[in-house]
Amino acid sequence: MTEWCRLETADALRELEGDAAQGLSAEEAARRLAELGPNELTEHGTKSPWRILLEQVSSLMVIILVIAAAASAALGDYNDAVVIIAIVVINTLLGFRQEYRAEKTMAALRQLAMPTVRVRRDGSVREVPARDLVTGDVVLLEAGNLVPADCRLLKAANLRIQEATLTGESEPVEKLTGALVAEEIALCDRLNMVYAGTAVTYGRGEGLVVATGMETELGHIAGMIQNVVRETTPLQKRLSQLGRGLAAAALALVALIFVLGLLRGEQLRLMFLTAVSMAVAAVPEGLPAVVTIALALGAQRMLKRHALIRKLPAVETLGSVTVICSDKTGTLTQNQMTVVALDASGNRVDLMEELRHGRPIPLAAMGPGEYAPLLKDESALALLVAGGALCNDAFLMPAGPGGDEPDSLRAVGDPTEGALVIAAARLGLRKDALEASFPRVGEVPFDSERKRMTTIHRVPAVAAFVPEAIRRFWRAEAGDDSPYVAFTKGAVDGLMDVATKVWTEGRTETLDEAMRLRIAAANDELATQGMRVLGVAFRQLDPDALGG
Repeated sequence: MTEWCRLETADALRELEGDAAQGLSAEEAARRLAELGPNELTEHGTKSPWRILLEQVSSLMVIILVIAAAASAALGDYNDAVVIIAIVVINTLLGFRQEYRAEKTMAALRQLAMPTVRVRRDGSVREVPARDLVTGDVVLLEAGNLVPADCRLLKAANLRIQEATLTGESEPVEKLTGALVAEEIALCDRLNMVYAGTAVTYGRGEGLVVATGMETELGHIAGMIQNVVRETTPLQKRLSQLGRGLAAAALALVALIFVLGLLRGEQLRLMFLTAVSMAVAAVPEGLPAVVTIALALGAQRMLKRHALIRKLPAVETLGSVTVICSDKTGTLTQNQMTVVALDASGNRVDLMEELRHGRPIPLAAMGPGEYAPLLKDESALALLVAGGALCNDAFLMPAGPGGDEPDSLRAVGDPTEGALVIAAARLGLRKDALEASFPRVGEVPFDSERKRMTTIHRVPAVAAFVPEAIRRFWRAEAGDDSPYVAFTKGAVDGLMDVATKVWTEGRTETLDEAMRLRIAAANDELATQGMRVLGVAFRQLDPDALGG
């Protein structure tokens, strides 16, 4: 099996007979598609409606009920026979409806997962369905795209990929194009590869398709899942045990009553009818219906919480879970990063504790001047929070269906930047209001060499919407001579390489060796706790500096 991450781009192209500039010809792409098949995951577990219906009526309890109904009808007790058949029909319809709807929903989701992609063919860029991709195609990737197949990167310009679906890491991974030479290269370390099912969060790039469909890493996972032997749930096992027990007890009862009656000299026909009647009476006709209705109600409640249940008995299994283990990245929960601590000039604040015991500001409909208490007097913390929100490309939008829920907002963009925007909003600094006071007039995007992002803002309306701590700082330090400010965020060590001063205790001081050691120690302490640490810096600018 070829290890594409170890090959140079020219070697990878040669291996697949591809062309980075021209791409494949339409004829060659069609030939490869016919040979390799479409770029889609094959589904072995799809069930037809007839199979779903058959599974609903093949359980032991249902079979016992059908036999009981037939026996009741044979004895002339048509009322009991009709009631039992009605229970079987209701039980079957409820189970069939739930599983059939789940199968239809899963099929619709699979259709949504097949986007169109931009691919280079015959020397020009075309849009084609993702299922028509073949190995050797050159695809163009941009921010917001889903990666349609496994690709060896040919070009990457500040390209970052969200790979949580494969590696479990919620932070986007920065990609490169050079060949890798390490002895063992884990999936998460193949920085020159992009994989089907992941998403481009930043930058752009071009990739050579090296695997499609079930041959992709996502396809291998799908294959393993589909080959898992499905086991019966604990509830199904207990119902089967109950059915076997009832069947054995009924047969023993029939035999005992039949033999005792004959020994007493009773008529053969009378004893047979009596024994069968008692066996039918021993069957709990209402049990399957009660169980199915309870499970159906549970499935509906789960659906309201956006959890789709394919088989009704799985609801009981899920309800029996007592411990859920998740990793520190949060991928198994919400795949969402959160700001948990602020550190400015030696003032460490546990933000989660502050919001828990203080009065967090609602994310929606906040008025100017409504801030969390810690921002009112601490100019360093206020500048830290404001700078993190302004030097940021994420933005807030309503979280409700259709974007119209008034009391809830969510961040859209890079997970780290979204966490900064959410934290600022919870402290009373909404990004849209901040940008009205600090309109962006320039920026330098993040890149792997600088390891930081810089934005430049005009500050003529600073008094309109900022805490008093920042207004006091601007009056004391900037005045009218510095109408612009540059905010920078990035790696702490990278910021210390270019910073010369530090804002502490309400004044500017030289960034001496002691302060550098203190900042480095704080950075290391937070990093050892499993946190991703970002530094924020600012610089006042005059019009001449901006023009230059």
